[in-house]
Amino acid sequence: MPVTKQQALDYHAGERPGKIEVTPSKPCRTQRDLSLAYTPGVAVPCLEIEKNPHDAFQYTARGNLVAVVSNGTAVLGLGDIGALAGKPVMEGKGVLFKRFADVDVFDLEVNSHDPDEVIKLCQLLEPTFGGINLEDIKAPECFYIEETLKKTMKIPVFHDDQHGTAIISGAALLNALEIVGKPIDKVRVVFNEAGASGIACGEHYVKLGVRRENITLCDTKGVVYEGRAAGMNPYKQRFAKPTSLRTLAQAVVGADVLVGCSVKGAISADMIRSMASRPIVFAMANPDPEITYEEVKASREDVIFATGRSDYPNQVNNVLGFPFIFRGALDVRAIAINEEMKLAATRALAELAKEDVPDSVCRAYGVKCLKFGPEYLIPKPFDPRVLLWEAVAVARAAMESGVAQEPVDLDTYREQLERRLGKAHEIARMMVHKAKSHPKQVVFPEGDNEKILRACHTLVEENIAIPILLGNARLIERKINELGVDLKGARIVDPADSPRRETYIQELFRLRQRRGVTLTEARTLIGNRTIFGSIMLHMGDADALVSGVTQHFPDTLRPALQIVRVREGLHKVSGCYAMITRKGEVYFLADTSVNIEPTAEDLVEIALCTAQTARRFDVEPRVAMLSFSSFGSTNHPHSEKVRRAVELLHRADPTLMVDGDLMADDAVSGELEQNYPISQLKGKANALIFPDLNSANIAYKLLAKIGGGETLGPILMGMSRPVHLLARGAEVEEIVNLTAIAVVDAQETGIGEPVQEASPVGLGE
Repeated sequence: MPVTKQQALDYHAGERPGKIEVTPSKPCRTQRDLSLAYTPGVAVPCLEIEKNPHDAFQYTARGNLVAVVSNGTAVLGLGDIGALAGKPVMEGKGVLFKRFADVDVFDLEVNSHDPDEVIKLCQLLEPTFGGINLEDIKAPECFYIEETLKKTMKIPVFHDDQHGTAIISGAALLNALEIVGKPIDKVRVVFNEAGASGIACGEHYVKLGVRRENITLCDTKGVVYEGRAAGMNPYKQRFAKPTSLRTLAQAVVGADVLVGCSVKGAISADMIRSMASRPIVFAMANPDPEITYEEVKASREDVIFATGRSDYPNQVNNVLGFPFIFRGALDVRAIAINEEMKLAATRALAELAKEDVPDSVCRAYGVKCLKFGPEYLIPKPFDPRVLLWEAVAVARAAMESGVAQEPVDLDTYREQLERRLGKAHEIARMMVHKAKSHPKQVVFPEGDNEKILRACHTLVEENIAIPILLGNARLIERKINELGVDLKGARIVDPADSPRRETYIQELFRLRQRRGVTLTEARTLIGNRTIFGSIMLHMGDADALVSGVTQHFPDTLRPALQIVRVREGLHKVSGCYAMITRKGEVYFLADTSVNIEPTAEDLVEIALCTAQTARRFDVEPRVAMLSFSSFGSTNHPHSEKVRRAVELLHRADPTLMVDGDLMADDAVSGELEQNYPISQLKGKANALIFPDLNSANIAYKLLAKIGGGETLGPILMGMSRPVHLLARGAEVEEIVNLTAIAVVDAQETGIGEPVQEASPVGLGE
């Protein structure tokens, strides 16, 4: 989107000028902390590193620290503006490293045009950093600097202007060629730029399969041909070939691919029209491309087009590369970023673009959906899966090519990367891993809903659950084909003609005949898919039910309560949310969904169910019964109700760590035991039971919206069989996460045999 000059200046100024800061990773609040952070304690790791230099990765931040080094000779599209003027760009690079891959950065602006001085600086600073990212250094000096450093240093060195553009555009090239159906070794490619980006792209494309003799390189003097003397260097010479072509306009005639890394206006509409059928054009000049999207589309309709801009489709953005490449390289202590690692990054991005795109990514870009095709060739930078796909691919390539000093187990490594995406993601993935150990059959009454179908694609692909989709078989199959998702492991059940329909009608009549339901009415009610799914679950033909994406909460809950019913020994169901704070602390809040004015006895059931839910997340519950008073500080019927619930809880489960009444701030205070020695809570409470629905619902929504907490839920507790209700309009990721919780719930109840009457997707009933 357009940015004004004043907006850019205000962003970089503000109360704290610049874009980066240093934040300590260890506490330094007390005299003891100070003695550990500095003298005398700091001497101990110093001596350990002296004995074994590799211990620097264990006792210092070196293993996660990258230097962004520039002399400001080729800053973006601004040219040679000097080292100091380029500093905002280098700080920005640091922001991107940290935001996208949790890599720390020091930016180093070198006030020298002498490449040997840049080289010497990097060599002298090798003990400080885990890697070197060269940035905005003009050609051909950038080639000499990188080549020399790679030969003389034992840490990864990567010139992003060269390889970043090559890696990302290479992924776009692979997918564009797949779409147009052209083999990579047959296409003719023209490059309009013979600097760092253009030459690196050419070399990378050759490694991807483009024939060198099929590449024509152009610069400001025209075609680079064999025998040309003007403006040549050894790097251009690699692409010089015997040809009578002398201009870019001549070179593009009949070409399949045109790649621009030059300047605005360098490519004309006539050039686009002269290319071969279904041409591929990458106009990647910054900030303005060589030709605009509108001009290209006006010249011909069959072009596949990419630029470096975010307001056009197919943005070739280097942020898709360098953070994740360094992440993978640093995590295996690679001594270099070699060609195998670059190719792995390209192929990982190309493959990820073919996967279903999360709703969160679509929302971030203000579109309804993104789907692999001419206008979606490569993933978007804000797709969190890029970290998992690309860093893992780079780490694997480093190990396989022999440059990794500390190989990792890739499954374990992937889990470590998932934790970098945030505590909520980590917890959700933990439940997914549990679900995958023994997938269960989950019935989805809204089986023809697009979000449900996309979620089921993930459930099947990751072997989390066996989906049972309720609805018209032909409609569901058509939507599956339209979405392009693979649901071969799922099943379709059409309530209208299911072989079990009559059995379900009779059971519904039996259950509800003393609630005023006649047999005739039962035949009508069975057409309600939520009722049909609830009967399936009740009769053991499914292991869990997940519904609600298109319905109001009561409309989904009511049939489940009438048919599946509450667990034996309980009188009420209740709702819980797992809340993850910005500090990564996990709290379970209840009852956020069902009981408006619970009694003391109801609060006991809610607390016991919440404790069970916490254990399901591998969290040992410390339960606080909340009120507006602490330990009887106020006498009022509301607080007395909470104190009565605590008494009952101590009898119901003497092993449960629970206390109250407690004010919320006391409950989550690390000083609870000091302030209240009588408290049976040891440490901060992590299961917070609210006295009524008003306070619980308000609190969790405020924590999410104002406090920045992340939530998992709602988790319905107390049903005899697993029923979980989605928030209306839930996103695909939320459906997947709640289904994983439902599967783990079903695993613990030990129910379910294979469904006999459901048919595989594609066959119907």
